[in-house]
Amino acid sequence: MTTVSVTDLARAYGAVGDLIAAIQPEQWTAPTPCTEWDVRDVVRHLVGMDLVFAAMIEGGPLPEREADPLGDDPVRAYRASSAALLAAFAGPGVLERTFRSPMGSATGAERLQIRLCDLLAHGWDLAQATGVPARLPEDLAEQALAFAGPQLSSQRRTGRFAESRPVEETAPAVDRLVAFLGRPVPWRR
Repeated sequence: MTTVSVTDLARAYGAVGDLIAAIQPEQWTAPTPCTEWDVRDVVRHLVGMDLVFAAMIEGGPLPEREADPLGDDPVRAYRASSAALLAAFAGPGVLERTFRSPMGSATGAERLQIRLCDLLAHGWDLAQATGVPARLPEDLAEQALAFAGPQLSSQRRTGRFAESRPVEETAPAVDRLVAFLGRPVPWRR
């Protein structure tokens, strides 16, 4: 399996950031493929998880669960949280170190892979919900799928992911990734 770098994660953050910057005011409450969340909730999740991962890596306190990290500027919050996490991942020895958390134990490199998978999947969710074209890097979606397959194939999916959905083998990698994570492709409101 190919190792994903901090630079690769930065490419994915850039693509999703461009998508978030294009969200129109009336789209923030639109439904998404994550049936419990609207567009703002998905962005809140992305920012919140960036802050959780950064705190975990840096050994700082975890953010308040109920706090809204988006404030009145979700785009700025997203860019700030992604920059903070990229800086944390870029620290000396971070990718080799093992981190223990309520999510289990994993190396920094594995945490980076997990973050990439989540980011790309939710980027797809946002694109579906808003109609904003997603320019999610196909090579990174292939890598995320290669990582997620072995990680989730042996796990129970209840509560975290739906069962895998059918999708054409020739579909774009991001479509195959989200179908594997339980989203219907194509998604319809």
